[in-house]
Amino acid sequence: MFYSLRSVLLVHNNAKERNDLAVAIRRTVDCAVLEANSPEEALALMQEDEISVILTDLFAPTNQGLDLLKQASQLNTQVVTIVGTPVDQRNMGLEALKLGAFFCLNTPYNHEETIIATSRALQHHDLLTKGEVRGRKFRKSDGFHGIIGQSPKMRQLFNCIEKLAVEGDSSVLVLGESGTGKELVARAIHAHGPRSRKNFVPVNCAAIPEDLLESELFGYVKGAFTGANQAKMGRLQYADGGTLFLDEIGDMKASLQAKLLRVLQEKEFEPVGGVKPVSIDVRVVAATHRDLEKSVAEGRFREDLYYRLNVIPLPIPPLRKRKDDIPLLIDRFVAIYNHKKKNPFKGFEEDAMQALKLYPWPGNVRELENLVQRMSIFFAGQTVNREDLPEKYQCLDEAAPAQQTSQGPENTISLEEGGVDFNLLVSRFENQLILQALNITGGNKREAAKLLNLKRTTLIEKLKRKNIQTGEG
Repeated sequence: MFYSLRSVLLVHNNAKERNDLAVAIRRTVDCAVLEANSPEEALALMQEDEISVILTDLFAPTNQGLDLLKQASQLNTQVVTIVGTPVDQRNMGLEALKLGAFFCLNTPYNHEETIIATSRALQHHDLLTKGEVRGRKFRKSDGFHGIIGQSPKMRQLFNCIEKLAVEGDSSVLVLGESGTGKELVARAIHAHGPRSRKNFVPVNCAAIPEDLLESELFGYVKGAFTGANQAKMGRLQYADGGTLFLDEIGDMKASLQAKLLRVLQEKEFEPVGGVKPVSIDVRVVAATHRDLEKSVAEGRFREDLYYRLNVIPLPIPPLRKRKDDIPLLIDRFVAIYNHKKKNPFKGFEEDAMQALKLYPWPGNVRELENLVQRMSIFFAGQTVNREDLPEKYQCLDEAAPAQQTSQGPENTISLEEGGVDFNLLVSRFENQLILQALNITGGNKREAAKLLNLKRTTLIEKLKRKNIQTGEG
C-alpha cells in the first residue's frame, strides 16, 4: 500500500475539473488526495492502496461508476463511497444509494458541498475503523513500507522490491542520489521478504569514523585492544538471520572491503582480535550515491566486491523525474507536521504547487520534507502561495533551474551593449554550485567539498566570506 493516512480517491475523466477539486479538498480536509481518470485506473489503485473514501462520477451513459461502487466494496468493505450524478438522472442516484453509496452529489460538483460531504464520509470511515487510523501517530514509515508515490517510475520500483524481496538471500545494490530514500527502500526489501521477523541493521559507512567502523561491523573479543575490557557483538552478528544495510558503501576503506568480501563469499567473519570464525546468515543490502564502476576503474573500490554486491542493482529515481508524486509527498509531510497542532498548516496554493513541480530538487525528497516542515512552522494556520516560498523555489521557468543545476551558466547569458558585471555573475554561479553541493550532501561540508573538488578548509573560507549559513559540519 502507499498510504495509511486517510485518503480520498477522485475518479473523473476531466483532468482539469478533477485537479481543481483535488486542490480544494487538500486545502481544507485532513487527508491525502489521489486521482484516477477511469474506474479501471481506480480499481488498480485500490489493489495497492488503502483508500478511505471514493468520490466517483457516474460515467454516463455506461454508468461505470455503479460498477466501480460494487467492485470497490468487494475489495475493501470499509471504503466509503460518494457518487456524482447529473441532475436529470435522479433515478441513477437512487440506484447508487441502494448499492451502498454514502452520498449522492449533483454534477458538476459544487466545491463547498463536496468538501462537506467528503469530510463527513471520512468521519464515517473513522467510525468504521474504530478510529485506528485517526487516533494513531503519523509516522514517516507509513506508505509502501515508508515509500510514498504512485508515478510509473515508483510503481516499477515497488514491483521490483516485491520480486527481489521474496528470494531473501541475493545481495542488492541500491543506487540513488542523496535524499531519495535509499534506506527506506532497504527497509522495504527487508519487511517484504522472509527475513522480516529478524533484525534490520543499518550501518552508515560514511558517518562512522574509519578507525571505528571495523569494530562496529565485526565486533571484538576481550583484550583485542586497550580498553576492550569485555567482548562486543558487532552489527554483522546482530543482523544474523536478517538484513545488514550498508549505506554509502563507496566510502568504505580497502581493508574493510576485503573483510566484507569474505563475509559474502564464506558466510563467516572473525571479530577484531579473534581467531575463531563466526558463521553468519545475513542478507546484505548496500547503497551508494557514488558511481561505483568509476571507483573500480580508479582503484578506489574492489572489483570483486562490486560484482558480489551488484547481484541485483536497484536504481531509485530522483524527485525531479517523478514530479507527479510531489502533491502526495506534500500531503504526507503536512499530515506529519500538523499532528497534534492546535493551529495546523493548511498546505500550498496551486501557484505554489506548480512552482514546486518546476524546481529541480537537488536535495530530493529530504529537501522537500525540510521545506514543508519550515513552511508549517512559519505559516501555521495558513496556506502558502508562490510569493511565500523561499526565493529559489519561486521559479516558474523549468528550463532555467535545470540549466543551473546540470550545466551551469553556459550559453544562458547574452552580452548586450551595456555589458555585464563579470565578477558578480561569477560570484553568483559559485554560490549556486556551493548551495547545490550542500543540498545534495544534506549540509555536510566535508562531502560537499569532495563534490566540488575543494579542500574542506577552502570551502569553509568561502562560506564565511560569502556569509552562507549551514548547520552541518
